[in-house]
Amino acid sequence: MLRRLLPPGDPATVEEIVEGLGLRERPATPARRPYLLLNMVSTADGRVTLGGRSGPIGGQADRELFHELRASVDGVMAGAGTVRAERYGRIIRDQSRRRRRRERGLSEEPLACVVSARLSLPPDLPLLADPAARVAIVTSSQASLPESAAHVDYVRAERNGSLDLPVALSELSERFAVRTLLCEGGPHLNSQLLAAGLVDELFLSLSPKLAGGDPTTGESLRILAGAELDPPVELELLGALESDSAVFLRYGVCSFTSAARV
Repeated sequence: MLRRLLPPGDPATVEEIVEGLGLRERPATPARRPYLLLNMVSTADGRVTLGGRSGPIGGQADRELFHELRASVDGVMAGAGTVRAERYGRIIRDQSRRRRRRERGLSEEPLACVVSARLSLPPDLPLLADPAARVAIVTSSQASLPESAAHVDYVRAERNGSLDLPVALSELSERFAVRTLLCEGGPHLNSQLLAAGLVDELFLSLSPKLAGGDPTTGESLRILAGAELDPPVELELLGALESDSAVFLRYGVCSFTSAARV
């Protein structure tokens, strides 16, 4: 059970919390792009990985929230580096969550959206080896992956030699009916999405851990990496939960940078 801090209320299960978000009733966003949520976990001092992975940072409640958010959206997005490091496999593994998705009129699996400029994904990646997986490779490249067991489509969007994220997200909406999209990082992709004005909400789990480390080495990444956002993106606190000293914050993104908006 999670304790509600803001707005105050009775303790609730993760399923009840996510159901109350109303993700299936989200209004259309500008330019027919998906409603985009960032979901990240960090230590209290800002680390998003330990030993190169995010898994050791979160606790049981964070893992439950992670899987329940996945079960409530049309697509799950991650950068190729995150997909490689975390060894992504099938997005929804739990049979009961797949059943609930069917009952809600959703597909059993969200579309797995992998952002990769160079298509540098290992052939033994569990996601690509699963015949039940639905994968969209979001890329600026004209290359393709070797044949795999998963069903793989390509969203190719290039502008001036780089990935055109606004165009790619619009294509995910139009071609694949992705109305709600959950992004799980990594930090460079998060920054690019925010700079383009494509993020609607941030879910940030703060783990009661201190990890230290030198942020200049690349081994102590924060939730954002890359160019400084100028001006900074303003956030509005929409909700706060607590479980076993971990705090779960939900923010609305209320001010975008001066970069191109859709």
